[in-house]
Amino acid sequence: MSRSEILLRCREITHRWGGLVAVDRVSLELERGSVHAVIGTNGAGKSTLVDILSGEIASAAGRVELLGQDVTGWSQPRRASAGLGRSYQRTTIYPSFTVLENCRLAAQARAQKPWAWWRDAQRCKASIAEARNAAQRAGLEELLDRYAGLLSHGQKRQLEIALCLATKPRVLLLDEPLAGMGAGETERMLNLLGELKADHAILLVEHDMDAVFRIADRITVMVNGAVIASDTPQAVRANPEVQLAYLGCD
Repeated sequence: MSRSEILLRCREITHRWGGLVAVDRVSLELERGSVHAVIGTNGAGKSTLVDILSGEIASAAGRVELLGQDVTGWSQPRRASAGLGRSYQRTTIYPSFTVLENCRLAAQARAQKPWAWWRDAQRCKASIAEARNAAQRAGLEELLDRYAGLLSHGQKRQLEIALCLATKPRVLLLDEPLAGMGAGETERMLNLLGELKADHAILLVEHDMDAVFRIADRITVMVNGAVIASDTPQAVRANPEVQLAYLGCD
């Protein structure tokens, strides 16, 4: 498959909360080998868009394609099994479990074997291997036996990424992975995203504009649920409408 392969595409996605149009005819494409950032002020519709793409809520109109398949009517678990991984604004780890156990559970969720109910899941060699690989790729190979609740904030966000990787996704939807991070933690996360994009298509929702303009290959700007610009970082930075509506320039 070519490096420019489109792994996820949405067309004219629309969603309403009562009389409020939260997402207004949004279209975008995610390519393997790239980071596509979605930015906008609070209430712009970014997280709602991610919820629709991941299958957690249904859109009122529009179409979502994953790996060339129409998945508009698919549930979140079905999309996850087909290659879609996401992280959340709030961490969803198991604090009383170790890093390895967290990753193992994610790996087992993807490859469930209900017919093998008599087997000890903790001894599943395939799941453990996937868990170790995911933790290593997320930079946590030295912390496999540490309880997740004892990790630093940045390490917990890395673990969120590892949980996604344990499910073998092709597309990653990352909702504010840099939130609350210090400079050193941000640097490590950006390096991780730079490594992961070679084999994945990544959608990044983020408020740290310095980080966005460093890591993104393409940026989509949303205002009041609608897209006002979608282009290269350089073109978005120079866009007068974006400067007025979001970047604070006049």
